[in-house]
Formats: sequence, structure tokens, C-alpha cells
Amino acid sequence: MNKVEVDQQRYYASKQYLLPADESETTRLNTQHRVLTRAFENKLSLAPLKLQSSDRVLESGAGTGVWALEFSEQSKRNGVLLSIECIDISDKQFPVTHPSNIDFSVQSVTDLPDKWSGTFSYAHQRCLLLAMDDLRWHKAVSELFRVLSPGGWIELVEPEAEHLYFGVGPESKKLESLMLTALPGKGVMGDLGVYLPRILEEIGFVNVHYETRQVPIGHSGENVYRSEDWRDLLEGMKQPLLNEGGYGFVKTEEEYEELLQQSVAEWNNSSEAGCTFYTIIARKP
Repeated sequence: MNKVEVDQQRYYASKQYLLPADESETTRLNTQHRVLTRAFENKLSLAPLKLQSSDRVLESGAGTGVWALEFSEQSKRNGVLLSIECIDISDKQFPVTHPSNIDFSVQSVTDLPDKWSGTFSYAHQRCLLLAMDDLRWHKAVSELFRVLSPGGWIELVEPEAEHLYFGVGPESKKLESLMLTALPGKGVMGDLGVYLPRILEEIGFVNVHYETRQVPIGHSGENVYRSEDWRDLLEGMKQPLLNEGGYGFVKTEEEYEELLQQSVAEWNNSSEAGCTFYTIIARKP
């Protein structure tokens, strides 16, 4: 299969971002939302927020908007009607209908509108790891600092990508080695639990704090990232990886698919596989 044929299968909004923006990814993102919410004790936010009606909230990398929709509904139940701005680099996953207090627009977190300066009380961003390198992280955090009002909170939720531990057998270890080779080659920053707090402090945030959760990958269980769902995440990266020649680990789409399927079998028969997620919060002074 040649590169052109591979590229035609899934829609990618950006050459930089390693995951697609299509219907299959929409399903995966909504599943991921449930996994992450459960991992952090069913809390949509860990920031010490005291939001009031008419406060503005920014969700960066909104994807399907599922977090914003639930956060808005939760706030309403507490008597608070927020104005929520959801942004992403593609509108293909935005919901067709949504409450009037939530707005969706195509924007990049690395270049937010000038008129937004100092207008948000809270900024939430989740799982942009595969779209970012060192320069983009600095730009993104700087822009989020700019658009927050004094005293506003930022919350970043990201996976660990440097110290992986989903390799529990020969095939999943091969898959893990592929990721550990490919991601740095794409400029992906791995140890975000160390990296992002440092960037936040450099740019001027205070009260920087992070929490870590280990999420098992396996067959079943209330707080497990199902093997098939983890496979779907890595499936979305297939085209960019094959476009780079498979980094010496796989050469064809069929080889990659077989590697994923054999890894699923290993995860389903092990209690050792897992992944790490961070929630990092900080305040603009």
C-alpha cells in the first residue's frame, strides 16, 4: 500500500497532529472522556474554582465538546450559568446542537484572538500531547496566560509518553518501542508531569500543582482503559507512522494492524499493562 492510498482512509486536520478528526475519532474521544473522568474520581475539574454566572470558560482542543457540555450542565445544577468558548483546529467533531451558552469556533490555542485577552476565569485543555512540540507548548501556555483574567485558573490533562508501560508481551513491547521511537521523532514532549509545571512557572503562573493517576489497560473493570479502546487510540496514529516508514518496526498497514490485534490479546491476558495521566493546575496572579 502506498502513501497516497494510506492518506485517503482517515481525515487529519493537521500534519502536526498525529490523530484524525473524523467520525471514528469522535466515538473514541467520547469514550476517552469517560475513562479520564472515572480516573479522576468522576470529577470534571480538580481546580479550586469559584465560578459565578456569566464567568467565561475556555475549552481548548474541545473535540466533540463532551467535557464542556457536561461541565456546563453540572454548573447549571449548582445555579451557575457559564459562558463557555470551545475551540479546536477542526469543526468536524463539533456537536450539531448545543446550549446557547456554549460557543464553538475554529481556533488554534497557539494564536488566540486579541479580543480575548484577560476575559476567561478558567481555561481547560485535555490531551493535546500529540499535537504539540516544545515551541507549540510555549506558545499555547503563553496564550492561555494572556486570555485568563487575574486570578484565573488553567487546567491541563495529559498522558505520560516517556515512561510507557503497556508492553507486557513480545508484541505489545514491540508496539511500545515503536511509540518510544516515533513520538520524540515527531517532537512530542514525553514527561509532561515534569515539563508542563516548569513551563507554567516560567510563563508566570503560580500555585502550580499536579496529580497523577495510573489507569490499567485490560479486558474489563470499572476503572480500566479497555484494550480495544487503547487499540483505537493507536490505530488513529497508523497513517502518520506508516508515512514515516514505520520507524523500522512495521512496513505495511497489515503489519501494523496485526501488531495491534496481538497486543490487544496480550493486554486482555495481563494485569500489568497501564497508562499514566496527569492533571496539572495553576493560577494566573
